[in-house]
Amino acid sequence: MTDDAVLQRAVANEFSALADVLDGISEAEWDTPSLCEGWRIREVVAHVTMAARYSEEQFMTRLRECEFDFTRLSNEIARSDAELATSDLVADLRSDTMRAWTPPGGGYHGALNHVVIHGLDVTVPLGVPRRVPEATIRIVLNDLTAGGGHSNFGVDIEGRRLRATDLGWSYGSGAELRGAGEDLALTICGRTLPAGRVEGDPL
Repeated sequence: MTDDAVLQRAVANEFSALADVLDGISEAEWDTPSLCEGWRIREVVAHVTMAARYSEEQFMTRLRECEFDFTRLSNEIARSDAELATSDLVADLRSDTMRAWTPPGGGYHGALNHVVIHGLDVTVPLGVPRRVPEATIRIVLNDLTAGGGHSNFGVDIEGRRLRATDLGWSYGSGAELRGAGEDLALTICGRTLPAGRVEGDPL
């Protein structure tokens, strides 16, 4: 699954699957704290769907206004756009723009990692039984480990063995951390999971 056409379909499927989940939750549940510190479900979805509402020119204008501090811009847009109607946010998830979106310099691998991790940031605290397809979570796990993606989150996996208990995937050697592939991916991204989701020596 390294072909762009295949990866693009996986990205589109993940956005659609997340939209399907959020179509079925109450307005109150949109205020549930996500796994992204300081963000509710609303802020996460507003962040994930920025490209559906801002052209490249508009985005760059906002970025210049934030002195090219992407984290600051992300927080500002997440806070403001979280107040949009939830139906609009779900529609943005289903938009053709997001189905074909790639982050600057990240390609479809970057897009897939983005939507999978943020999708789990939403579904885990909601307690929604959502399973990322095995082929997709394998790509994400490989990108976060052998691909070096873990360094973006300040997480050290040197000298560690990571083993997925729900699929035949492992990485590295050393003290073992094990859990479902989705939970390992979240842990590598520095998320704090509910107790009992992973076992072994913490990262």
